[in-house]
Amino acid sequence: MRELVEIGPGKIVARGWRLSEVALVPTRRTRDIDDVSTEWQLDAYRFEIPAVGHPSDATMSPASVIEMGRLGGLGVLNGEGLWCRYVDPTSLLKELADTPAENAIERLQEIYAEPVKPELIAERIAEIRAGGITTAIRFSPQHTAELAPLAVEAGVDLLVIQGTIVSAEHVSSGGDVLNLKQFIADLDIPVVVGGATNYKTAMHLMRTGAAGVIVGVGSDDWSTTDTVLGIDVPMASAVVEAAAARRDYLDETGGRYVHLIADGEITNSGAIAKAVACGADAVMLGSILADAAESPAAGAWWHSAASHPKLPRGRFRPGDSGDVEVPDLEAILYGPSNSSDGSQNLFGGLRRAMAKTGYTSVKEFQKASLVTA
Repeated sequence: MRELVEIGPGKIVARGWRLSEVALVPTRRTRDIDDVSTEWQLDAYRFEIPAVGHPSDATMSPASVIEMGRLGGLGVLNGEGLWCRYVDPTSLLKELADTPAENAIERLQEIYAEPVKPELIAERIAEIRAGGITTAIRFSPQHTAELAPLAVEAGVDLLVIQGTIVSAEHVSSGGDVLNLKQFIADLDIPVVVGGATNYKTAMHLMRTGAAGVIVGVGSDDWSTTDTVLGIDVPMASAVVEAAAARRDYLDETGGRYVHLIADGEITNSGAIAKAVACGADAVMLGSILADAAESPAAGAWWHSAASHPKLPRGRFRPGDSGDVEVPDLEAILYGPSNSSDGSQNLFGGLRRAMAKTGYTSVKEFQKASLVTA
């Protein structure tokens, strides 16, 4: 039962908890770290680590998606991003890396004004498929009906339908809207949808037939969804509520399991461990991957919504200066780490957290005990 707080006459609000406000509790048993597995499987696709690359142009190019897959995670290309708007956006990404923060949003709006080119969607998917990894592409709910069939025809393995908030039922007086349940039923590939923010939204998205639900709105230090829209999602509570919805949906369907991907507040290996302990099957990595040498924007970071033509949401983080030592993607995911803040060797940290608390698999670790001060 969520704790309810009265903030004034007639207004009751639910108390939410962030990942930073909870901590793992060790049990009476520990495990050898060599006995711990971080494997994760989504539909027919198996991954060595429960990691999904956030579909931002700052981090996910065809090359970095392939490298993410080679290292055992799932990279997701933004099907409405620069790689599907320009034949070669490399020079634009370099320009953005050198752009001062105060000028960046206007420049992002100018660059993203270029329309998406359908032929580039097919070319990027073919390029990623040639890398021999699981291929995933993201579209916004507004453009899924138009663009997703092109990706399916090109042979994409997984489809991600992601927006700041995604609902199973969007009501509009302006004409036809995307019916997620009908759309997913007509596809022969698994679909991941989100973000969901609570039990009810997660349950509705599960009932569309999605294989996975993204929980959260991608909040981090660079997100302004709270200040622009007033929407904020304390991730520990959001994941726990979505996990409760998953349990009920499992009973409702007689055993259909929907995977949860936590997207928000994932800034270090400890946050990954706590998100899984709350019930997530995997986490979506965003700004933390911008520091990798393979990231196409050389350390710069921005959310997709930061380029919105009318209501941008998100601050811009400029790229690294040339004298900064930059780890590669493998070091960020697996180490060795030269930092003690949990920003590198993310999944070595997860494995050690699992070992210290007595669990050998991600599924078991979802049962770990948590405490808050």
